[in-house]
Amino acid sequence: MKFVCPLIVVEDIARSRAFYENTLGMKVKMDFGQNVAFEGDFAIHLKSHFDSLTGKQGIAPGSKPHNFELYFESEDLENDYRRLMESGAEVCHDLREQPWGQRVFRVYDPDGHIVEIGETLEAVVRRYNGEGMTEQEIHARIGIPLEFIRDILGTK
Repeated sequence: MKFVCPLIVVEDIARSRAFYENTLGMKVKMDFGQNVAFEGDFAIHLKSHFDSLTGKQGIAPGSKPHNFELYFESEDLENDYRRLMESGAEVCHDLREQPWGQRVFRVYDPDGHIVEIGETLEAVVRRYNGEGMTEQEIHARIGIPLEFIRDILGTK
């Protein structure tokens, strides 16, 4: 068995496609009408069709269950934050630093799913190294393996 991709159920496929494609910059791999697959192995599915396939009524989109999130990493976090704020995306929380030092912000997609956008862990390692932290100090702060830190810094 092989896991293929997460699929989230959405109320309005066109609205959600526009959010993921235009606002977040994802590229459509395949559009089946009631199901849209994006590069990066992620898909959205129209709720009314999904409910007919499963024979169940799922949680109403927009109810914000806060029990999972879609996680994206950004090479240009400040610009992406500004762009998302200008897009009118509903904010879950503004840009802030997590306990391990990664800077992230969260917004809601049109159906109330949490979308987290954070700087890469590589960027966090480089930032801490630039601030004078040793590999050991970075490891203690972030909690990622020393080997990963050394790979990023090229100090194997």
